Formats: sequence, structure tokens, C-alpha cells
Amino acid sequence: MAAKRKQASTGKKTPRKKVARKRGRLAPRKELRGPAAAEMALDVDSPALGTLAREVTEAGGAALGGYRDPLSGAAVLLAALPVSAIEPTPFQRDLSPTHAERLARRIEDTGVFLDPLIVVRGDGGFWTPNGRHRLAAAKRLGLRQVTALVSPDERLAFKILALNTEKAHNLRDRSLEVIRMARRLAELRPRAKESEFTAEFEAPELLTLGLVYERNGRFGGGAYSPFLKKVDRFADRALPASLRERASWAARIEAIEAQVKRIVAELEQRGFKSPYLRTYVVARINPVRFHKAKRGDTKPPMPIGEALIRMAAAARKLDLDRVRPGDLALVAAVASTED
Repeated sequence: MAAKRKQASTGKKTPRKKVARKRGRLAPRKELRGPAAAEMALDVDSPALGTLAREVTEAGGAALGGYRDPLSGAAVLLAALPVSAIEPTPFQRDLSPTHAERLARRIEDTGVFLDPLIVVRGDGGFWTPNGRHRLAAAKRLGLRQVTALVSPDERLAFKILALNTEKAHNLRDRSLEVIRMARRLAELRPRAKESEFTAEFEAPELLTLGLVYERNGRFGGGAYSPFLKKVDRFADRALPASLRERASWAARIEAIEAQVKRIVAELEQRGFKSPYLRTYVVARINPVRFHKAKRGDTKPPMPIGEALIRMAAAARKLDLDRVRPGDLALVAAVASTED
């Protein structure tokens, strides 16, 4: 009441307090999309699912129901499939036995196998791009059947691996997964351009690093990733041709890495001891290390082929007498900040 009397006497409105917006909320989309509830149910014998349902039955499984995806409206089959009838896609990351064993124990403790596997048709059978470790856990537990959401579209596998509910946790695994996808897509769509699969591949440097990792599983790609991010781009060339070109880049990186190992060994003989020694050497020979892209500029500072030539030349000419302990301390500080 006192505030109202004060407002009336002065003729001025009391300023309202600003209401702080709650963090962690996303504004919902105004336009609703996707099929209505009545449109989502599908009979397993419908034209969209009939063939797939028969394939599931022939594999020793059972079609449990069908529905339309709530976003795209694409047909999906809910099915029971024998564990023995499902394989992981041949291009995804390698299995982690430790993770699979831990997952099996958790499922056993829970007493129910709740999450269906995502399954697509592939090479005459069934592939799971999202469920490799659940599949391994099911085998570990001795299950006969698992529930699965089955799509007739094999291309969905590549998109799921890109979104990745089972995303690789390190650069090596992700790079290997991407290059395996690229090889498969090159077989399926040899005329398609590499740039058509930016969503599936995530980043162009993963293709190049994947080729190196295939030849050397112990390769430390993290040191080269900042360099490649600046110069590597998706190509507007057919995938098979692009992969051949990337193979030549990978070979050059291997040659550079051999020089880096030599330099690191020589620095260690001079008394330099640091876990960041290799990272420092790669940074020193990086020809674009000082380049800062302007906002909105996506062009590389130089073609990757030229950058690799300069990098190799810098490795051969690196003056070890100019290396100072303080340089390594700076690299360590930057690395710890990034971690």
C-alpha cells in the first residue's frame, strides 16, 4: 500500500524487476510436424513393412508391430531377432570388451533388457549401427532373442553413426569409423561426391587421419589434428577419387611423422624430457600455425598438398639449437588448458 501511495504522489511508475530467464530451456518450435497419432500405427503386413517382416521371420525372429517414425513418417518394424542373426556394421568403431562386460553386468543386475537395438538390412542380413555393445552384452548373457527397431533403409546406418548414440570416445576410434563408412559409401555410391556426406563424416580431417590410423594403430593423430583442421576440406570429387588422393596425403603424414620421431629422439638425447615434446615439434613445423581465420571464412590458408610439402621441409630444416625449455613449458600450459 505504501508503494502505491508513493507512486500516486509522484506520478511515476515503480520500475518492475526483470525476471531472469531460466537456463537450460529451449524454446519449442511453433509449427508442429510429423504424423498424427492415428497415422502412426502400421500393420506388419502393410506394403511398407511386409517384405521386411517376412525377412525377420525367415531369420528366426518375429514381427511384433510397426509404426511410422514421428519425424519423417518412415516405416519402422518392431521385431524380435535372434542374437546370432545380427552383426555390427563393418565400418563402426571396434568393440570395447571392458565396456561390453560392464554393460552385461548392469543388465543382469537390472533384470531386464530394455533398450531395443537399432537394426538395418545390410548385405543380405541385419546390421546394427547403434547397439554393438548391447549386442555383445546379449551374447555374454546368453540371450536367444533381442528386441530391435528395424529399418529397411541401409543408408540410415551412416546417419546414425554420425549422430552417434554410441559415439567413439577418442580421435582414433572416430577416424577409423569415418574412413570405414567412406569406403562402404564409395562402393554403394561410387559417383557421389565426398562433399555430399558432410553430416556422416563430421569433419574432413577424420578421413585423412583414418587412413593413417589404418596403417599405424599407434599413430598419435591429436598432434596433427589442429594442422589438418586448418587445411583439410571436403572435396567436390567422387568418393573413390577423393579417397585415393587422401591416401597420398596420409602417406606424406607418415613420412613427416618419421621425421618428427627422429627430432624427438635427438631432443631427448640433449636432455629434453616432456610428454609434450612430440606435440611441440609438430607445432613448430606446422606451416599454418599462426593463421587465424576471419569470421565466416571457410577457405583454407593454403591447399593441403602444399601445406604438407612445407611441413616436411620444415621438419628437415628444424634447428634444434633454437629449442628452449621455456617453449615446452608453454606447450604444456596450452595443452593442459585445452584438456
